[in-house]
Amino acid sequence: MDLQSLFAERIGGHNFGKSTEIYKFEKIKRAKQAARDARPDVEILDFGVGEPDQMAPEPIRDALKTAVDDPENRGYADNGIREFKVAAAHYMKNFFGVTNLNPDTEINHCIGAKPALAMLPLCFVNPGDVVITTVPGYPVLATHAEYLGGEIIKLPLYEKNGFFPDLSAIDKSRADRAKLIYVNYPNNPTGTAPTEAFFNELIAFAERHNILIVQDAAYATLVYGGNRLSILNLAGGKATSLELHSMSKSYNMTGWRIGFAVGNEWAVKAFAEMKDNIDSGQFKAIQKAACAGIADVAMAETIREHYSIRLKRLVACLQKHGFKAQMPGGSFFLYVRAPVSAGNIEFKSAEEASQFMIRELSVSTVPWDEAGSFLRFSATFESSGNTDDERVISELDNRLKKAEFKF
Repeated sequence: MDLQSLFAERIGGHNFGKSTEIYKFEKIKRAKQAARDARPDVEILDFGVGEPDQMAPEPIRDALKTAVDDPENRGYADNGIREFKVAAAHYMKNFFGVTNLNPDTEINHCIGAKPALAMLPLCFVNPGDVVITTVPGYPVLATHAEYLGGEIIKLPLYEKNGFFPDLSAIDKSRADRAKLIYVNYPNNPTGTAPTEAFFNELIAFAERHNILIVQDAAYATLVYGGNRLSILNLAGGKATSLELHSMSKSYNMTGWRIGFAVGNEWAVKAFAEMKDNIDSGQFKAIQKAACAGIADVAMAETIREHYSIRLKRLVACLQKHGFKAQMPGGSFFLYVRAPVSAGNIEFKSAEEASQFMIRELSVSTVPWDEAGSFLRFSATFESSGNTDDERVISELDNRLKKAEFKF
C-alpha cells in the first residue's frame, strides 16, 4: 500500500514527513538539550514557556472535585450548559462593562480558543476567499483558512506603528474579497494592549469591506497601566466582531481547555453549528468549575498581579544589559529588540541570538524575525515562589553580564 500517495496536499501530499526543515520550537528544544548535555549542573532559565506556571485557583479546583462526582455531569455537553453561558455573560459585564449580551444566542463555549480558531474558517472561507491576519502571531486560524484554499494576507506588526497593523496598506480589491480579519490584543508576542482608537479603526474597516473581525482575547484580563477593553463595548463592535475569551491565562487553566466565543449572533450561531459537527462539548464538570471563578475580578487580579511583579523585575534586569525593555500593555510577555552581537560574535537574526543564549548562557527565549528581530521573554518561568523569583532574576542578571551584548 502506498500510503504516501493518500496524504492531502494541504499537509504536504507525497512529501509529507520528508521535509528536513526544523521548526523554530524544535530548534529551541534541541538547543536546550545541547546546553544540558554540555553543562548538566547548570539550570536552564526558561523564559520561553508560554503557559501559566501556577495551579488554577482553589475555589475552581474545589468546584471541579464536587462536580466530577455529580452523575448529572456525566453525559455529552454538546454546545455547552446554560450555566456557563450565563457565567460568561457576567464575566463580560464585570471585567469589560459589556451589558447587552444574550447568553442564549450570543455566547457559546469552546474547548479552548485554539479549536475555535480552527473551526471558524469552516464557517466562512471558500476557496479563493481572503483572510487577513497579523504577524508575528498565533497561526491557527490562518493555517486552517489556507487548508480550505483561502488566500492569506499577512499584516506585519512593526514597532514604528506601536505593534498595530497598518490597515491602510491592504489593497482595496483584496480587502473587498476578505471574509475574516484575525487580531489578538493584548498581543502575543508583542505585549501590546488594545486601544479604543485601534478598535474603532478596525470596526470601520470591517464595516467598509464587510469583514468579520475575530478578536482573540486570550490575555484580556492581563492588562497593566490601562483599562481592560472588549471590542464588543464599542459602537459597531458586536455587529462586526466575534471575540474569543479563554480561562487558560486569566485563571491558570491552560490544560482545562475551556473558553467561549461571544459577539455577533449569526457568527455565534454558525460557530455553534460547525462545532456541533466536530466535538461533543467540554466535560460539564469543567464548565461548572469555571463558573465558580470566571466572573470573579478579585481572583483574576491576584493572577494579574503575580505577572505584573515578575514583569517589572524582568524589565529592570534586561535594561541593565542594554535591552530596551519596558512594561508591556498586557499579556505576560516582554518583546524586546534582539542583540546584534555578543562580544565578537555577530547575529544575523533573532533566532541566532536566541540560540546563542540557550547554548552559551542556558537562558531560553523565543525569537521572532517576521517584523524585525525580537526576543520574547515570558513571565511564566518556573520558580518555587516569590523569593525564588528573585533568585532566578538574579541568576539571569549574572549570566547576561557575561555576554557583552551590543544592540
